[in-house]
Amino acid sequence: MHHIVKRPAARGALARESLPFIASLVIAETFYKFHSFTLECVAFLATWYALSWLLARVAPERDATRPGEQS
Repeated sequence: MHHIVKRPAARGALARESLPFIASLVIAETFYKFHSFTLECVAFLATWYALSWLLARVAPERDATRPGEQS
């Protein structure tokens, strides 16, 4: 996390992951009542991964190169 916050190039990743993170946090706080910190943490991380994957499928990141250009 420290690496993402401190590196200017990684701030895009932080911005991109903020929406799935917040949504996962709300879902976990609302619905996950396993009475076990470990289970709730694993479920939260799995939810975050799933929402992040879904966001990547629905709205893929744009490449820095233009179509037709080769890097």
